[in-house]
Amino acid sequence: MLKTLPRTTNIKSDFWVDEAIWGHRLYDEQTPWLCLMEFLGVLNSECEKERAFKEQEFNTLVYSPYTRLHLRNILFNNPFMEIVYRDYQATNDEQKAWNDWLKLAERDFGGSDYPNLSYLKENFDTFEKFYETVKFLQSNTIEGENNKRWSSQFIFPYGRECLYEDLRVSGNKAQNDRRFFGRTGELLYLMLSRSKKGEELLSFLEPNIINSKSIYNRLAELLQPNFGRGEVRRDSTGSYLPYEYLPEYTNMADDWINIFSNKIPAYDTLPHIVNITGLHMIIYFLNRSKDILNQSDKTQFILEILAPKKTIIRDLSADSYNKNNNLSRQALEHYIRSIKQTEEWRSIQYAPDPYFEAQKILNKHFLWPSNNDDLLSENIDSLVEELVDKVLARHKQHVNNFHRVWGREIGFSSSRNSQRIRYAPTDSLLKTLVLANVPKRMEFQDFLKNLFEKYGLIIGDKEATDVINSGQADQEAFSDNSHRLEQRLSSMGLLRRLSDACAYVENPFAKDGV
Repeated sequence: MLKTLPRTTNIKSDFWVDEAIWGHRLYDEQTPWLCLMEFLGVLNSECEKERAFKEQEFNTLVYSPYTRLHLRNILFNNPFMEIVYRDYQATNDEQKAWNDWLKLAERDFGGSDYPNLSYLKENFDTFEKFYETVKFLQSNTIEGENNKRWSSQFIFPYGRECLYEDLRVSGNKAQNDRRFFGRTGELLYLMLSRSKKGEELLSFLEPNIINSKSIYNRLAELLQPNFGRGEVRRDSTGSYLPYEYLPEYTNMADDWINIFSNKIPAYDTLPHIVNITGLHMIIYFLNRSKDILNQSDKTQFILEILAPKKTIIRDLSADSYNKNNNLSRQALEHYIRSIKQTEEWRSIQYAPDPYFEAQKILNKHFLWPSNNDDLLSENIDSLVEELVDKVLARHKQHVNNFHRVWGREIGFSSSRNSQRIRYAPTDSLLKTLVLANVPKRMEFQDFLKNLFEKYGLIIGDKEATDVINSGQADQEAFSDNSHRLEQRLSSMGLLRRLSDACAYVENPFAKDGV
């Protein structure tokens, strides 16, 4: 089992188990897109302090996210905009439109006392231009149509003036919330900081996002007082990533750099960054589980390339999914019960009060039980099992769902045409894999080999040797599976067959051409 860094003292938690294995924290309600948004907020703050991707000491990250209440109220707490605009179209009265809208907006403004929105009249020549700006930015809401509260809506990150934290707003009070910014973005920032690729990442992220001169970022500036500068912020602390270094950090950073190297507009890279980040975070999640379980075999995913009819690959992919999906729960149980194998635990049988000593040991390692816990156990063995039950109950609420939710969000897993979830990549994810792995024309079989070695993806028969040798499927089934991928890539303009025996994966956006 890998050595972990000392836990931080400023994290409030019922138990120290999920956090000890995966960090603080992987959270299912924070989707990959919102993970990227939180990451960019952290990066922006650290850039302003001139220490981006530089950890002075492990797990001491302190950053200052923006709230941007004016921007968010105007974009997402503005249900009367259409009513005022329709009246404006009928009367063409500029002054009336501004007065009507300002009166309603300042009355219903959330998160602050006595807001003053009069600066908008100075920033926009006409109410028409103001309305069009609002509608444009609203149309660029992350994850489009959703039922999130207005203070948890986010716009595309055109620049620093589009970056802000998740908030809970009640009347004139606003405080940060961890429902949709659950710290997964902080973990991502720490991973990339420890990848030793910070300068290369910053060479793209700083000019194209953090210091972007984009007209779209300028529009977000115009909706804010003082163009978004000088807004009150607060320090955020409590980030924790358990491992000083892992190959997964560098692998993810390399894929980011590879995607940035493609000849596509900077903003068009971000959906692919979201996809590849989601895949790497799933691999990290499963690899840490396997490490706790002392499983040295590579994390693998049998991918079904969707077929018109059900195939044996679909069942194998679903089995592969279920096996991986159970790993985190198994890891938690093993991690807690392993305490009974330590010399420290064995020695308490000779103590005057073994039950009391057992509580002390469990509190030392897992922060449980606290003085406020009502214990149900009558002996030290049942005390461990009580902790297992409590930890699993909490784990099933969020962290256990991470593999399922993130797999679905990035187009990695699906239950389409089946009652079981299995790994079945979408065209979007396949395109991401090409952009991240094909800097120049690559033979199709080499592409499959690279996906297997880098991510553990099993598609063709050569990568499925162990599965075939076990008798679960024959070579033809996986050969047909890879042939379907070949057809998919060809239809997407990402593969060219030069002869019956030679097919090449081509990245039309590669920096060095195909």
